[in-house]
Amino acid sequence: MPVTSSAADPSQNRLTRALGGRHVLAIGLGCMPMSAHGRPEESQSIRTVHAALDAGVRLFDTADAYARDESEVGHNERLLGRALRGRSEDDVIVATKGGHIRRGEEWDLDGHPAHLRAACEASLRALGREAIDLYQYHRPDPKVPFAESVGVFKELKDEGKILHVGLSNVTVAQLEEADRIVEIAAVQNELSLTYAAPLANGEADACAARGIPLLAWSPLGGMTAASLAGELEVVRQAAERHGASPQQVVLAWLLASSPAVLPIPGSRRPETILDSVAATGLELDADEIEAIDALADRRPQQR
Repeated sequence: MPVTSSAADPSQNRLTRALGGRHVLAIGLGCMPMSAHGRPEESQSIRTVHAALDAGVRLFDTADAYARDESEVGHNERLLGRALRGRSEDDVIVATKGGHIRRGEEWDLDGHPAHLRAACEASLRALGREAIDLYQYHRPDPKVPFAESVGVFKELKDEGKILHVGLSNVTVAQLEEADRIVEIAAVQNELSLTYAAPLANGEADACAARGIPLLAWSPLGGMTAASLAGELEVVRQAAERHGASPQQVVLAWLLASSPAVLPIPGSRRPETILDSVAATGLELDADEIEAIDALADRRPQQR
């Protein structure tokens, strides 16, 4: 059964993670696919968000840049805002990001303080919220001193426009630098079987030591059930043994890889997020974890 923030002694429950002073289900919803090319009808996206809510999901991840192109920046935030409107939001954490921008259909970076401040204001309007629960620096801009960009997030927090500050696509050294400026509540980095560098680079360990989550984006590495089962025999066998989907097996392995990891799989359909949530109830045995772990690409990577 899905575990919500009201679970008894949630700090001891492997199905939850601490975020911003609350305990939430250890699976979040990545909303980007609802606004990318090939996106579904809005009504389907809203059903997906509602299905996640009903299943106990309390973390919803978006960004101003999640759109088809520059002309519709904020699309995903506006969609998520509409989907949550009228639903109880007391225990929902909406996470959005600024600093990754669109130029036409291409992606670019802008970590200048003026842009980040304007982006935050635009995100507040798009989401229809008085404060952003978790506002994340989407990707460091090498053209702007990192501390200068992070400093704006501290100002926005001090002003009450954001409740918690997060980082995305960062190294341990950047986390340490940012943490000296403002309290960091979460780190969002890519993490999957095919990109397990955060387990080798120390990013997961650094988050665990701070008691903050590592939000794993693209946790399935873009692999479908057919490719996971077809290419990874160990995953297929574990799925058959537990009567689970290959995706659930991989997510369960991620949850077992570190007490900090909180996967945020993207979804376009209610069925897929419900399948992902079911991974919180799948407990792999030690031999299965070890066998899957041997498949992970843990080679350290430069960001």
